[in-house]
Amino acid sequence: MKQILIIPDIINIEETLKLAKEYNLGFEYNDFFAPDVLDDSDRLVALCKNYKQHSLPEYTTLHGAFFDVIPFSLDKRVKEISLQRIHQSIDVARMMGAKAVVFHTNYNPFLNSTSYINGFIKENIRIWDEILKANPDINIYLENMFDTTPDIMVKLAENLQANPNFGICLDYGHAALSKVAPYEWAKVLGQYVKHIHLNDNDLISDLHLAWGDGKIHREAFYEAYSTYLKGATVLVETSSYDNIVKSLKRLIEEGFID
Repeated sequence: MKQILIIPDIINIEETLKLAKEYNLGFEYNDFFAPDVLDDSDRLVALCKNYKQHSLPEYTTLHGAFFDVIPFSLDKRVKEISLQRIHQSIDVARMMGAKAVVFHTNYNPFLNSTSYINGFIKENIRIWDEILKANPDINIYLENMFDTTPDIMVKLAENLQANPNFGICLDYGHAALSKVAPYEWAKVLGQYVKHIHLNDNDLISDLHLAWGDGKIHREAFYEAYSTYLKGATVLVETSSYDNIVKSLKRLIEEGFID
C-alpha cells in the first residue's frame, strides 16, 4: 500500500487530521523552513507543542529550509548560514518525530560552465556525505528544484547512495518544467527515489495546482511510478484543503490510491 502524505494546516488542524484519518495519510510539515521561524526559538517550540498536543499521523516528513540555502557556496559566510539552516531543519525533524527531511539542490542552471558544474557536484557530495553520516537516524532527501536535466542529480546519487539514509525526492511538477520529460526523470533516477512531490501545473510555472487541474500527463506518471518508483512515498504537494481533497479523489478515481 502506498504511503500518501499531505501538508497539514496548523490553523485548521482538526480538519486536516480528519482528512488524514479518513484516507490513511501522513504529514509533511511545511511550517518550519522559513528563516523567521528558525530564528525564533520560542515561536518554533510553541509551534511544535501546538502540533504535538494532537494525535498526529505515524508517518511524517519535514520540508527543510531552502530560501538562499547554498551550502556549496564559495562565500564562506553564505556556506556557514546555509549549513546552520540545514542542521536546524534536521533538529526540528527530530523534535517533530519526522522520518525524513527534504532539501532542495538549489543548482543554478544559468551557471553552466564546466568549472561550476564540477565544483557543484564535488562540494555537494562532500557536504551531504558528512551530513548523512552525522545523522543516521534521519533520512535526507535531495529534491530537484531548478535542475533542467536529471544528470547532475544522478551523479550526486551515485556517490551518496552508500548512505542508507540518503534518497532523492523527485518533484514531478518541477521535472515537468525542465528540458527533460518527467517520465525520463523517473526512469533515470528511479532507483534512488524514495519520496515524490506531486501536484499539477501549466508546464510553464510551478503553480502547485490540484492533481488533474493542469497539463501534466497523469497516465505517464502512473506508468512511471509502477515501473520505476514503486515504494516511494508521495506527497500531494498543494496547500489548499479543497485542492488536497480534489487531488486525493482524482488519484482514487484513476486507480493510483486504493
